[in-house]
Amino acid sequence: MIRFLKGLILLPIAIVVVLLAVANRQPVMLSFDPFSDGTPAFSMPMPLYALIFAAVALGIVVGGIGSWLGQGDTRRDRRAKGRELARLRHEAERLRQAAPAAPGRTALPAPVSRA
Repeated sequence: MIRFLKGLILLPIAIVVVLLAVANRQPVMLSFDPFSDGTPAFSMPMPLYALIFAAVALGIVVGGIGSWLGQGDTRRDRRAKGRELARLRHEAERLRQAAPAAPGRTALPAPVSRA
């Protein structure tokens, strides 16, 4: 079912991406020199669809890095709680082995009825 839903969502997206690439094959000049009117120092012709795809990919990478950095506190807390959990499990196991319960006895007295 999940596979069908993925296909249902990704197929139209793939069709739009292919149509965008076919419709925008014309080369455009990409320049990183805003001060030169004539011949820029660094420029390169590339298809418009490649420029659009590169911008989208860069946005995804920057957004992913920002999200990962924003979750640093959560990851730190989770590691600390994992260490505390391991320490408490170790302590509980040590206490179980140190004081084995006598047969027929419970660790706590029976509850007293308040009726």
